[in-house]
Amino acid sequence: MTINETVSQMWDTGFWGPVTATLDWCEANYQFSHYVAETANTFSNIFTMSMALYGAHQVQVASLPGRYLAGWTGFALVGLGSFIFHATLLYEAQLADELPMIYVASYCLAILNDTQPGFSLTSPRALSLTALYFLFNILFTWSYAVYRNPIYHQAVFASIMFLNAFRTYYLLHHAPAALRIPQYLKSTIGKIFSAGAGIFAFGFFVWNLDNIFCNTVTGWKQSLGWPAAFLLEGHSWWHVFTALGTYLMIIGNTLTLASCATSTDFTLCLKDSHTNYTIVSQYGLPGIVRTSSIPSKGKAKAL
Repeated sequence: MTINETVSQMWDTGFWGPVTATLDWCEANYQFSHYVAETANTFSNIFTMSMALYGAHQVQVASLPGRYLAGWTGFALVGLGSFIFHATLLYEAQLADELPMIYVASYCLAILNDTQPGFSLTSPRALSLTALYFLFNILFTWSYAVYRNPIYHQAVFASIMFLNAFRTYYLLHHAPAALRIPQYLKSTIGKIFSAGAGIFAFGFFVWNLDNIFCNTVTGWKQSLGWPAAFLLEGHSWWHVFTALGTYLMIIGNTLTLASCATSTDFTLCLKDSHTNYTIVSQYGLPGIVRTSSIPSKGKAKAL
């Protein structure tokens, strides 16, 4: 008798009742707990939330504008929503996972398009972007509630992520202020953002392998046994790779906006001089700090 057959005799549906979500992943349901539907897929989101909190910590330490803290907070909420979704497999929890993904991705796109001087929300451009942001997300939320197709959600999310990547590329290489960004800094920003996008895409690839070859992978899990079989949970790796990829892309975007030489095109330079910020390596991850806060000794070092 396999472990899945044993568990199915113990827990038919689990504490949260029958699955009502439109998606149910390859990981066996209620395999290790009566209260957690998908163990690996649930707890892998701790990594997502940790990356978001680390990014939020950098914003506070570097005294960056609140709009960047809002972005990291949204990132953390995506991880929390995903945690609840995989723990329960309820439709309401699925929305708590999927809708914030759209909200945060479109928020990043709005930030990348807000290039006028100042952080006021009353400027014509800021008001227009704010109105478009809420209009788009209201319409998407309504349409997704009516058309409950996860492929639709995935297509919209992928489109927004593509637009974010395209906008970042434009700001780096074709916007007027890009001409005044040192080439070495462009290269560094490009490498950080590209690495993030590549890791994100690889996570999507692993997720699809998990979906397509679920029966085969499930056989491997049962042959390997637990806890080693947790390493074969492809959707959990999607959480890890997308968390790391998103972190790197947000750092790249923020640094792009912080790296202008004048106060006419990007945003952070209006708050402070670009010379007051630099990239550092802490615990193997790039981060943004004020140059005055870089320790002469320790784990942090300028890249």
